[in-house]
Amino acid sequence: MYRYLHGWIKTVFYAGVFLVAQVVCAPFSYAQIVALGASVVQGYGVSSGEAFPSQLEAMLRAKGKNYSVANQGIYGDTTSGVLSRLDNAVPQGTRIVILLIGGNDVRRGATTEQARAGVSEIIARLRARNIRVISAIPYYQAARAKGMVLSDGIHLTAAGQRYLASQLSPLIN
Repeated sequence: MYRYLHGWIKTVFYAGVFLVAQVVCAPFSYAQIVALGASVVQGYGVSSGEAFPSQLEAMLRAKGKNYSVANQGIYGDTTSGVLSRLDNAVPQGTRIVILLIGGNDVRRGATTEQARAGVSEIIARLRARNIRVISAIPYYQAARAKGMVLSDGIHLTAAGQRYLASQLSPLIN
């Protein structure tokens, strides 16, 4: 009986150590990244695999980083739309948000100050949750300046999406 009980206790002990190790080590080997915004994030005009969130995930994994990049881009979205869906679009456990939003606010009649205020509110709410925010706006603007846009002059080509991902990749540790 003693041998049986001793073996059982040992098994339970090692199972507990294994489970604790899984919980403690998991955050260091996995990071959730959310790309949040409107149609450029969504990948309007290109395939889903060519959109920058998919390309960024592939680039990070090629570097040996087991990061998941969720695409939370919705065509036509505004800062108020992002704010209304923020908690659902950015789930618990998210460590980084790549933000690209605000252009549709201005296109729909808001001032640039109102769009900036909406972006600031999004950033404040994410930072309150200890989520790192990376603005993709400078890299989007650089892609546009390089002519990597569709005929509408707004949305990025596949090359523009790839450029955006390549510029964001070094910012993810």
